[in-house]
Amino acid sequence: MSHSHVHSHNHSHPDLKGRKLLLSILLNIVITVAQVIGGLISGSLSLLSDALHNFSDVLSLSVSYVADRYSKKDASVEKTFGYKRAEIIAAFVNSATLIIVAIYLIYEAILRFENQQHIESGLVIWLALLGIVVNGFSVILLYKDSKSNMNMRSAYLHLLTDMAASVAVLIGGLLMKYFEWFWVDSILTFIIAIYLIVMGYSLLKSSYKVLMLFTPDDLNLELINEAICKIPEIKNAHHMHIWQLNEHETHLEAHIDFHEDVTLSQFDAVLTKVEELLYHDFGINHVTIQPEHQKDDSKDIIVQD
Repeated sequence: MSHSHVHSHNHSHPDLKGRKLLLSILLNIVITVAQVIGGLISGSLSLLSDALHNFSDVLSLSVSYVADRYSKKDASVEKTFGYKRAEIIAAFVNSATLIIVAIYLIYEAILRFENQQHIESGLVIWLALLGIVVNGFSVILLYKDSKSNMNMRSAYLHLLTDMAASVAVLIGGLLMKYFEWFWVDSILTFIIAIYLIVMGYSLLKSSYKVLMLFTPDDLNLELINEAICKIPEIKNAHHMHIWQLNEHETHLEAHIDFHEDVTLSQFDAVLTKVEELLYHDFGINHVTIQPEHQKDDSKDIIVQD
């Protein structure tokens, strides 16, 4: 059986993500405390819901920070993959907390809508502005890393939705101040919650698929099988598995039947062809092949282990 790592990845500034996350955590602690105090004084549920969301941000960012640190740890004989899944687990936990927080906010919004209260809108407006500035800065800070890392994307989504929530709270504060539409507070809380569910579910689903070793959505196992079998020396490819270790490492393992009883050096030459094909055409960078010749086993693409 042969195993190969094709085209290793080089990531510059490995500690920069961690520093950005740490700064975002500190900023969110400040805004959370301010909004809790302001929400209690003003009586605004939407401001308190935004504070709760900010608190969930502090927790999720902390999880992301720890995961980022652990993902850099070296592999060992006890942990042969190291902690490369840490960031995927963090993304899953963070997206789940988004949905849980959202469900609670919907419950509170319904209760408040039935029992509307007078709200000190001036304080709501100023704290909403503070939330926009702080979360907006954090969003800009994490934007670049969110494009290539699921863990950072989960943190980025938390902050982006919180910035959007602060914008909604600001609009609500202005409507309450100038029109005394206090019911807007509950409506905005409900809208924020629905938005959190939509954003959280998408990330929850994608991180769940990685954790469950599902075939990545952008890869078609049957097409990959056909491409491998077009290599002249190969008779059949079967018992195939494709999964992601994390966002940067996609693995494939398969049994491959050869037309002839090839030598080890001939197998190595074919293996190189397979590796190059899989990397350049499908982005698969870790390949494990079990060579076979006239072996009596199942030749199905998927074989239940």
